[in-house]
Amino acid sequence: MIKNESNSMHVTQSFSEDELISKCKSGELKFQEKLYKHFYGYAMGVGMRYLKNRDDVLEVVNDSFIKVFKSIQSYNEHQPFKAWLRRIIVNTSIDHRRRNLKHMNQADIDEAIYIGKAPDIIENINAKDILKLLDILPETQKLVFNLYEIDGYSHDEIGEMLSIPVSSSRVYLSRAKEKLRKHWIQQEGSYAG
Repeated sequence: MIKNESNSMHVTQSFSEDELISKCKSGELKFQEKLYKHFYGYAMGVGMRYLKNRDDVLEVVNDSFIKVFKSIQSYNEHQPFKAWLRRIIVNTSIDHRRRNLKHMNQADIDEAIYIGKAPDIIENINAKDILKLLDILPETQKLVFNLYEIDGYSHDEIGEMLSIPVSSSRVYLSRAKEKLRKHWIQQEGSYAG
């Protein structure tokens, strides 16, 4: 008797996010890989906003998933998993950047004056345009902009995360918005002419 193995070998079962998380909580290792693959693209996208080098992002994503699997028992199912994962990735990215801060050129902005609210043009740019523009920003301005405008952290939280004064976080954000505004106006002018 010949068995038809081709049908049984290629059957793949798909699982919902909740099922994957539940299986990971119960310690089933093969589901950690499935969860990793399911959220890999999302995690890389979050990491790319904070780090330029793809290898660094991959390291942060892998470190983040290690943290996820170590602490998955404490994950509260009543909150969205993506939000929990994003927070871990953001914090891991910041930790990675902090370890490499000594290589960054940091201006002393403690004595800088607060510029105030950035002009309204930034408010009218869509998210895709902003993400493209972020590459023109110095690293610290980009980091603060991401944390505040995209991920919704407060200046108090940013100051604590980056070990900078709250006023510095505000100044970095203001300078980032001003630089983005100027670049955007320049780009708009070049398209119009």
